[in-house]
Amino acid sequence: MWEGGSNPSRPMGSKNLDIKNHDLVFNELMQECRHSPPGARLSKKLRAGLEKMRPEERRELCRRMRDGCAPLFVASKRGNVEIVEYLIHVCAADLEQRGVYEVADDQMVHSVTPLWCAAVAGRLAVLRVLADAGADLNACSDSGSTPVRSACFMTRAEVVEFLVERGADIHRPNHNGGTCLINSVQSLRLLKLLLQHGADVNACDMQHKTALHYAVQEQRVEAARLLLQHGANPRLASCSGDDALRIACLKGAPQVVAVLSAATHFCPARVADAYELLGATQLDEFNDLTATLISWRRATAIRHAYGPYIGKQPQRPPQPALGNAREWRTSAELEALAVDVDAVRTQALLVAERVLGPAHKDTIFRLMYRGASYADAFRYQRCIDLWTWALQIRLEKDSLLFSDAPTDTCHTASALTRLLLDAHGSRLERARGLPRHVDVVRVFALLAEHLPACRRALDARPVHKKQAETFDRALRCVTHLLHLLAETRGAQRAAVCARVRRLLAADVRSAHTGDTLLHLAVSRLNVIRSTYFADEVPVPAPGPGQPHTLRPSRRPVTHRPALPHTLRPSRRPLSVQSPVHPLVYPIQ
Repeated sequence: MWEGGSNPSRPMGSKNLDIKNHDLVFNELMQECRHSPPGARLSKKLRAGLEKMRPEERRELCRRMRDGCAPLFVASKRGNVEIVEYLIHVCAADLEQRGVYEVADDQMVHSVTPLWCAAVAGRLAVLRVLADAGADLNACSDSGSTPVRSACFMTRAEVVEFLVERGADIHRPNHNGGTCLINSVQSLRLLKLLLQHGADVNACDMQHKTALHYAVQEQRVEAARLLLQHGANPRLASCSGDDALRIACLKGAPQVVAVLSAATHFCPARVADAYELLGATQLDEFNDLTATLISWRRATAIRHAYGPYIGKQPQRPPQPALGNAREWRTSAELEALAVDVDAVRTQALLVAERVLGPAHKDTIFRLMYRGASYADAFRYQRCIDLWTWALQIRLEKDSLLFSDAPTDTCHTASALTRLLLDAHGSRLERARGLPRHVDVVRVFALLAEHLPACRRALDARPVHKKQAETFDRALRCVTHLLHLLAETRGAQRAAVCARVRRLLAADVRSAHTGDTLLHLAVSRLNVIRSTYFADEVPVPAPGPGQPHTLRPSRRPVTHRPALPHTLRPSRRPLSVQSPVHPLVYPIQ
């Protein structure tokens, strides 16, 4: 099968035969690399065929790839030490030729060297052969991750120890700033090894998070204690403004909170804030009222233990969305609240707003979640109040174009508009008298105020597709809110018309199609899509006598058939989808 070795003096027919034989040898080589058990050698016949070739031909054959991988890469991944040694020493295979490696956990495909692949796969014997042959110990993947860092992530302790002994760089981060130490918080053995070899305990990634942040985030109590003993700074804050103590509270981890409080000298006010936030998380995330009260009692005791009462800072004005409630001060006030679960939940929101700040992503998420819970309990007005507050915070902190699921601005606006529409259309149980005119006007004013500036921001090229889609969704929300305002009468009508005229004067058009408000108002494709609502109801056609005079337009208005609605299933379906609501009165 393998006769016909290469000879430059042979005629063309012999060279073609050589090429055919090389193809056969390569196919057989890949087959054995893929399917030979660990410890197996290449077959005698295959070795004979390879050794008939000239050295440069063997090397070139070993550079050929199938499915993105060369023979040495496949053998390294499978841990076939004998085959790896043969390919390196007999075939002179390229030690740095990259192949495709798929990480099962995150389903990501990386371009890496054989040594990187062997390290991640835990093939220590193969790793030793590659290192002895001179393979680069610090050859990074396409994401900038070194073999030792990736081995830390996979908790390959023996591999990490070997690479560190051979001088691998444990300080080099990947493209996102992640270090070996950050990747090792799940293993005390690895943490001790890296710290003994001088790993920077306070090195940050791109989110300004250290290994301590991640240890606390994953509730690794012993890892956090070890990092603190080696000088980890618990006061360093991430991009979100969260230090280690706050992260422990947000994760509902009382043991970690205790470790951090004991190891670091935090002022009494800070410790009291921590236990108050911990209690709020235990209620909101774990629905554990008993644990919440224990944490809050401890916080109250701390505030009263050092002479004069330690006030809660910063002091914020009463929030109408929370019924103008105030936080408790004394143990007696706390015990009085304990019998009223709804009051306790309100206190949890007050604590989150004060300690985290109203613009913190966790605060906004808790407002949305608590509002959804009120809607499930048929307390729609409380839901409207909380979601409107969340929308206002988002618009003030970021913008209408902000998109960072699950708390993006337009998601909040869509869910709120949808709730108002369903309440108006009598599709919600026990929603008599809703929505209130003042609520609709407030939501409309919040959106209309920000639309012109956001539309101007989209004039710059190139346009981010998601931002353009977000803007168009917000514009559709405004047209549906106008439908709700159509029934305004008396002095309120004049104020509404004035607001609408200001919006029309800005000539706000959709980002993708350039539609005016009038076009959107009469379009049968104009629907509100929100993950809080899931079903579809028939869309009524515009009836006779409905004027189309929202704004003069030179563009012809066409009525197109409605497309099927494809909302994702919701964890909390409240009601059916609202139909299109064409405007029913002219703006004078």
